[in-house]
Amino acid sequence: MNITQPTDNKPIEPTKSELEILQVLWQHGPSPVRFVMGELNKIRELNYTATLKLMQLMVDKGILKRDESRMQHVYHVVEEENKTKEHLLDKFLDTLYQGSAGSLMMQLAGNKKTTKEDLQKMKELLDKLQKDVK
Repeated sequence: MNITQPTDNKPIEPTKSELEILQVLWQHGPSPVRFVMGELNKIRELNYTATLKLMQLMVDKGILKRDESRMQHVYHVVEEENKTKEHLLDKFLDTLYQGSAGSLMMQLAGNKKTTKEDLQKMKELLDKLQKDVK
């Protein structure tokens, strides 16, 4: 397999458009551009050239790697989903909540979009974390 990928260990900080592509690849696994474009077109209209260019830029940035061993190139995510989300959440938490997970949780719990099920899951998580601390 011939995979192109830059060697750089900087944290991945994808743009909003890049995150949309990552979501497709995380959900469906390694995919060609045409498939990714088809999934993105369910959200908003994109053409093949724009999707290809963005995915090529993501390869250059080290966010994606490209398998060139077949006629149709297949794109893979370089970093694990959880690692990317953890980095972005840490940055978000530091930037908007001065690093306070409690402040973020209070904001989430008070959000009008928070359902009873969400609150129950938060309570269960907090109970579990509290038991682990003891």
